[in-house]
Amino acid sequence: MSRLWDKGEPVDDLVLRYTVGDDHVLDGRLVPYDVKGSIAHAQGLVEAGHLTAEECGSLTAALEQLALTHESGEWSISREEEDCHTALETRLTERLGDLGKKIHLGRSRNDQVLAALRLFLDEAITELRAQGQGVVAALEGLGAAQASVPLPGYTHQQRAMPSSVGLWAGGFVTELTDDLEGLDAARRRIRKSPLGSAAGYGVPEVLGIDRAVAAAALGFPVQAPVTAVQLSRGKAEAQVAFECALLMQDLGRLAADLCLFATQEFAFVRLPDGFTTGSSIMPQKRNPDVFELVRARSAMVAADLQSILAITSKMTSGYHRDLQLVKPPLFRVLDATRDTLAVMAHALPHVRFDAERTAAAMDRSLYATEEAYRLVIEEGIPFRDAYRRVAEG
Repeated sequence: MSRLWDKGEPVDDLVLRYTVGDDHVLDGRLVPYDVKGSIAHAQGLVEAGHLTAEECGSLTAALEQLALTHESGEWSISREEEDCHTALETRLTERLGDLGKKIHLGRSRNDQVLAALRLFLDEAITELRAQGQGVVAALEGLGAAQASVPLPGYTHQQRAMPSSVGLWAGGFVTELTDDLEGLDAARRRIRKSPLGSAAGYGVPEVLGIDRAVAAAALGFPVQAPVTAVQLSRGKAEAQVAFECALLMQDLGRLAADLCLFATQEFAFVRLPDGFTTGSSIMPQKRNPDVFELVRARSAMVAADLQSILAITSKMTSGYHRDLQLVKPPLFRVLDATRDTLAVMAHALPHVRFDAERTAAAMDRSLYATEEAYRLVIEEGIPFRDAYRRVAEG
């Protein structure tokens, strides 16, 4: 097995396992995006005169077929292949012979993986936004259907002022919408083409490669100068993870409210049996496990964000193998956010507030501020005096 960087010497098996880690598994997600990046690179090679249009067509067809057969499960990346880049080039060469060997001219795994990762992240944001809109729609529906149900507003977990289910849901709708807009903002760092930067210092001018050609094929502007590319690694990943962390934070707070409101002491909401679990010892129990796990996963996403930031924080310029370890926490963030959005969009339409129970919780203290304001209006006294009079009862 020959990897892209092999020079013929055998690699110690323990070292191979340690350095590859789970990359051969994780990179399965990047195969279709590495194919897109490779096709864009091939178009740049045509423009520079290193491939004919016919050769580029053959490479493109073979790469697209490899993406399809990978998706259908006909092949997977082995540990010996290390990553999607070796796996694809090996199979390309098996199919096309010397033509397959030409694809790597003028590039490195460094700009190759970054192109694939950015294409992957760009699409991941589109998918997360669509899922997030599903949660927003579910909350809007919940809020509209139960808008007039009274609900105590809380500060410090003490009853504070009057609210309603409509207001409660509306606040989360606004913040979740803001979170989705934050995800869109992350595209500023994603949509930059690293192709042609190679290992971080470009390729010799003798090749005559115009980076703009491959960039146009990706649909991204060129990231320049070439030395900026490796310095930027981890930043788009961290920004996506940060925006996911904010989104998960709001979902976690929403879930925490529902856990609290579902307790017998509050009993403000009824959760359907299909979204709760039982106890192995207590026959009467129904537990809000789904919402408890949403709350917990919001913390795990924040922790993975810290991992991404920490990995890249003390590196010198240029490429370092440490950057490989950004992928596991990044993928965990995306998976947790995607799964949480799916389950929340599914669960929220089934949440029902108990109007009688919430109305019974609307005690006189909730209207203390309104009472003080009425004294100001009706008697013309300063607010501070009205405040004290109401406080003294």
